[in-house]
Amino acid sequence: MALKTTERFTGRVESYRRHRPRYPDAVVDLLTAKCSLKETSAIADIAAGTGLLAEKFLVRGFAVVAVEPNDEMRAACETLTADFPRLRCVPGSAEATGLPSHSFDLITVAQALHWFDLERARAEFARILRPEGWCAVIYNERRMGGDAFHDGYESLLREFGIDYTKVQRYHLTAEGIEGFFSPSVVERVVFKNAQELSREALSGRIVSSSYMPTAGHPRYAAMQAAIDRLFETHARDGHVRLEYDCAVWYGRLG
Repeated sequence: MALKTTERFTGRVESYRRHRPRYPDAVVDLLTAKCSLKETSAIADIAAGTGLLAEKFLVRGFAVVAVEPNDEMRAACETLTADFPRLRCVPGSAEATGLPSHSFDLITVAQALHWFDLERARAEFARILRPEGWCAVIYNERRMGGDAFHDGYESLLREFGIDYTKVQRYHLTAEGIEGFFSPSVVERVVFKNAQELSREALSGRIVSSSYMPTAGHPRYAAMQAAIDRLFETHARDGHVRLEYDCAVWYGRLG
């Protein structure tokens, strides 16, 4: 890949923070119940980005340590501390978090497991989890087609994506995620999710992806024109609807 995985979102942080899909409240409900979380439970959110998932747990009163290797993403996450003093943001990677051993009740990874060295990350997670701790992997899985808008969105990514096909090969299958937990049992639950996007938000959502052109790229203007056409063709009441399955895998790593 042209960029290190930890640098791929540099320069995209604001688009990511504003225009990536959020996570359903049901994700926190599920993990609170299934992982027996209490007010005193400690959560480590690995590759936390701008804190989109961490914020969901912070709102419920949990303490979260957000581990993020990208300086710009971590700085955006740190702005949440103004409202959530139980958040602590630290530099580190999935393979070397810098966190103390046997200190966390839950590790969360949202939209990032495919970037990790899985063997090293699993060993690191097992090190920092308490003996009865849990791990949860969450993905907002974009609908890839099936109607004219989603077909058009996918075609736009394939036409203008700088290394879209290569990045797609990094993504893990369900079997790959199950293999990360193996030999432990992992459960999977799926929630419906969606974004209602204005023209500006549709562009921001597309630019937030690490494989798409940003301002200054030779194909940026042509991409924006294609976004205009996609939006004008499919918008209803000033918005288009981008749909996802929010998949949650959770289990122990013992």
